[in-house]
Amino acid sequence: MDDFDSRAAADAHAADTTTDEIAELRKQLDEKQDTMLRALAEADNVRRRVERTAEERVRYGNESLLRDLLPVLDNFDRALAAARAAGEAPSVVDGVELIRRELLRVLERAGVTRYSAVGEPFDPTRHEAVSRIVSESAPPNTVVVETAPGYLLNGRVLRAALVAVAAAPDEDAA
Repeated sequence: MDDFDSRAAADAHAADTTTDEIAELRKQLDEKQDTMLRALAEADNVRRRVERTAEERVRYGNESLLRDLLPVLDNFDRALAAARAAGEAPSVVDGVELIRRELLRVLERAGVTRYSAVGEPFDPTRHEAVSRIVSESAPPNTVVVETAPGYLLNGRVLRAALVAVAAAPDEDAA
């Protein structure tokens, strides 16, 4: 029976060793699977980031050109205001107005929208203060005059509105 007992003990030891090896292999498999899932998630994140970057490049790729066109539009506005004030030839004024509107339509098709700041609270992300005006009628830090309108490109500020901001009468004295 000694031989039988030693064989049984050897089989039990072999079974324990096999169980330990299986447990170790399962642990290694779980670790490899976890590493693989993390790598797949990271690859998916990189793919999304590249897609988002490409979309932004398409969406905002013309930003520099559009920003350069805004002073042209401002000059059209000034020319029209001066021509109307001077009573210039109505047909010339109408022609310049037509060109101005067409330029605005082209900019709008490119995603540019014009916004007005008058009456809004001053927001440094959308407005550039060029002066302060003492005002009793407007609350302090409210835009009271707009020197140049602001423009957005697909919701992002392309050019901040140039504004004058209201100041309380006692602020000026201080």
